[in-house]
Amino acid sequence: MEQIMTGKITPKAKPATAKKVTARKSPAAVKKAAPASSTRKTASRAAPLAGKTAPQQAAKKDKPKKIKMVRNSFSMTEDDYANLIGLKKKCIAAGVHVKKSELLRVGLMGLLKLSNASLLAAVEPVLATKKAKAVKA
Repeated sequence: MEQIMTGKITPKAKPATAKKVTARKSPAAVKKAAPASSTRKTASRAAPLAGKTAPQQAAKKDKPKKIKMVRNSFSMTEDDYANLIGLKKKCIAAGVHVKKSELLRVGLMGLLKLSNASLLAAVEPVLATKKAKAVKA
């Protein structure tokens, strides 16, 4: 701080560093020591595995697989986005906090339950606006 106010620049003192002196082992000593430490590691790893019981192993296998999430971007009209936000606000007012992606998943589940004719009837208005945009351009 004082350096900035006075305009004087003084070199900072370097902290004293203590060099550690370590004794180096000969390569032959290192090779002899390695097998002893590796046998200890394998023995310590094998002991916990032998101690596991069958129910613990079965519980690990029954664990459900983690669902992989896929991220993708898409576009929607401002009106559709406003409808999505409106649905989110309705849920929050009812005491249920939902995300936009969760609302989209609920809509997808609803569409999956429709018959083919009902699905095409629901999709038709969206396709009509898409075709109208293509004709204008």
